[in-house]
Amino acid sequence: MIPTIHAMRDPTLRAIVQTSMPLFYREGADPTLDRPPHVRAGSSLTWFGNRLALVQDDANFLVLIDPQSFEVEAITLPAGEGGLRQFDDRCDNKQFKMDLEACTTVPTPDGELFLAFGSGSTARREQILMVRPDSKLSLHQAGALYTQLRACAEFSGSELNLEGAVFQAGQIRLLNRGNGAPQSNNLPVNATGDLHWDKLEAYLQDPESQHPPRLKNICQYDLGSLNGLRLSFTDATITQRGVIFSAAAEDSPDATSDGIVNGSTLGMLDANPRWIELRTPDGGLFVGKVEGICASREDEYRLFLVIDTDDSRLPCELCEVELSGEWCKTFPAT
Repeated sequence: MIPTIHAMRDPTLRAIVQTSMPLFYREGADPTLDRPPHVRAGSSLTWFGNRLALVQDDANFLVLIDPQSFEVEAITLPAGEGGLRQFDDRCDNKQFKMDLEACTTVPTPDGELFLAFGSGSTARREQILMVRPDSKLSLHQAGALYTQLRACAEFSGSELNLEGAVFQAGQIRLLNRGNGAPQSNNLPVNATGDLHWDKLEAYLQDPESQHPPRLKNICQYDLGSLNGLRLSFTDATITQRGVIFSAAAEDSPDATSDGIVNGSTLGMLDANPRWIELRTPDGGLFVGKVEGICASREDEYRLFLVIDTDDSRLPCELCEVELSGEWCKTFPAT
């Protein structure tokens, strides 16, 4: 049995959304590539070189953002079913999307290696995107890995739904979002688990002869609720104080469907996890759905967030958040 760690709301923490910037591609729309004028859906955020890298769950474009000018570059990923790169209910092709929902970077002797993980919420969403320091990109089918993750009920619960990834001390820590539908005797769970990076890289390079690494250090979390809706992980980032996670209070019926959002939270993922809801400068509740989070490199009390509107006609937004209160203490990361 995996013990459940209970995260508590901590009123000594404060997280205020200070700025918000809608994201539009520098080059604008390109119908020949099936690229819209704006970034449709931000699902995870990390540093890649000196820019912020953002993956989208419903569009086959990797996004690179200059944190100073907010200029947005689109890196075109391989087309999907029917040669398209946009996927949603209006086009009746949502089932074909890669659903990239988690990303991180791994340091190598040649520079940073970018990784993005499909959510695994369906069998089509089992690909891992890799971008090397020389900008060469590749997509890796990782069915054996995802089968193993899905079979580990202590981590995946009723429905596997990877939503966050961080690299730390030679391990890739994955976060499963506990917003699935109950199935048989399994309930949805928020959980973390570690994959040995060297073994994962060997598997991705040669999946025919290499076995995927097994999850270790699995922990389950009860994040509580916000305004009557259960909180579930949406991303995580490494900071000077350890791992900070984001979570959303969303009334989603299962791991593949969107629902009403009552707000989002940020929290410390340490031995005594705790969180606080995001607020606006005037003290009001910030009701946006946080999908991606990344620590600032210039100010240890600031974070970048990506807000997804769940409306493909609208651009997602990059926000800056100021932290204050008991975040200033140093706590051991798990």
